[in-house]
Amino acid sequence: MRRILLRCLPFLFAAWLAACGTAPVAQYQNPILHADYSDPDVIRVGETYYLVSSSFNSAPGLPLLQSPDLVNWTLVGHALPQQVPLDVFAKPQHGKGVWAPCLRYHDGKFWIFYPDPDFGIYVITAKDFAGPWSAPRLLAAGKGLIDPTPLWDEDGQAWLLHAWAKSRAGFNNVLTLRRMAPDASRLLDDAGKIVIDGNKLPKYTTLEGPKLYKRDGYYYVFAPAGGVEYGWQTVFRSRSIGGPYDERIVMAQGDSAVNGPHQGGWVQTPQGEDWFIHFQDKRAYGRVVHLQPMKWRDGWPLIGEDVGGTAGQPVASYRMPVPGKSTAAPPTSDEFNGAALGLQWQWNANWQPSWYALGDGKLRLYGQPRDSNLWDVPSLLLQKLPAETFTVTTRLDASGLAEGGVAGLVMYGADYAWLGTRRSDGVTRLALVSCYKADVKCHEQQEAGIDLPSPQVWLRMQVLAGGVTQFSYSLDGAKYTPIGAQFTAKMGRWVGAQMGLFSAGNAGHADIDYFRVTR
Repeated sequence: MRRILLRCLPFLFAAWLAACGTAPVAQYQNPILHADYSDPDVIRVGETYYLVSSSFNSAPGLPLLQSPDLVNWTLVGHALPQQVPLDVFAKPQHGKGVWAPCLRYHDGKFWIFYPDPDFGIYVITAKDFAGPWSAPRLLAAGKGLIDPTPLWDEDGQAWLLHAWAKSRAGFNNVLTLRRMAPDASRLLDDAGKIVIDGNKLPKYTTLEGPKLYKRDGYYYVFAPAGGVEYGWQTVFRSRSIGGPYDERIVMAQGDSAVNGPHQGGWVQTPQGEDWFIHFQDKRAYGRVVHLQPMKWRDGWPLIGEDVGGTAGQPVASYRMPVPGKSTAAPPTSDEFNGAALGLQWQWNANWQPSWYALGDGKLRLYGQPRDSNLWDVPSLLLQKLPAETFTVTTRLDASGLAEGGVAGLVMYGADYAWLGTRRSDGVTRLALVSCYKADVKCHEQQEAGIDLPSPQVWLRMQVLAGGVTQFSYSLDGAKYTPIGAQFTAKMGRWVGAQMGLFSAGNAGHADIDYFRVTR
């Protein structure tokens, strides 16, 4: 009886608190997505929230996530099956491709405006958020046009605001406003007008990532400045869309642990509560996603914890926006039992169906050519790092490797390391290989290796805080032996490190039973 009472005490206590009106309030923890969903933008349609993010050179691109409560997100697909121009992105274009997108719902359909800094601003639309999405249409051609944000005004006019990339345009730190056809088929002016000039504001650098809104007769531009690692979030306000705009810093790091709280989007619940989603740059882990409470004061937003003054600071935890919803998160593990790869997978460039096959509960990766290292191999099958610490385990059958072929488990970035098999002189060997400064064409070096009694081997990668990675292997799937020194994951170009699988060689293949992620 005593044991039963002890077990019941927590439930009795919760019931007592509820009866007294002091029941614990459900809390969420930041980041809400500890993964590289960079440059997030968010909207609500009905009672569902929708989010997109940049994807740079990966294909498919433009990940699509939806949520019932702004905290638990489900990955439902990608808006861009292949990047355009197709021939350009047939090989990895590190740091290029899809930069910060803007998501809107207008005229009964979803819209994504996304920039490619080398080609211009594209538009795609869909009736259903999960797709299919229309083929990309180039709205504004030109180098350096980035971070577009549209607004359809009450008078029927449409506008497009965007930033500039100095690496392509030769200048930045300004926001340009353009008149746009209401159907977003074309722009209606040749050059537009600079409506916000960060060069005229003290200490402002790298003003970018704008989001344009209208509220109570004011036009608001939410935009970060100061850089992704050390900057802050500003809001600009004007009665006229063409300015002049007043400015106010509305969120900064303050005493929080969140460096450079950067660009994102404002969203309102059906009950009228305001929230802001943004990213934090965590180097090897990429740009992880945070959710902040937001309130209005004297016609200006304050984002995050109110610490006095006009700027809030990021919260570590807070009351759930919508309580009582079930938990969800983007997938990580894949048993390869289905007819398609898990939605979490992206290739290092535009992919070809001939690179892989699924069947009999296995993924077959066909060997693809490579040079001295993996940096520019398009057929790497990769996904985002899902947490601060986690473990990946996979089983590899290398019996189909051709002479000179390699295959395995990789932690991939500007530095990378892989543990896998190498076929040489008719013998299959286990190899731990590293490559430092892969982006400057360094050569791989073997850190450790052993002869294998058979071509079947289990591979494991344990990731510790800071991206410190320990590889290990097993010959029976039960006992794992660490191999080589620890490797520290390193970000790629504008993206976090990625983990995944590969098979390289002039022929042959490798079979993978599963890819399991545990935390």
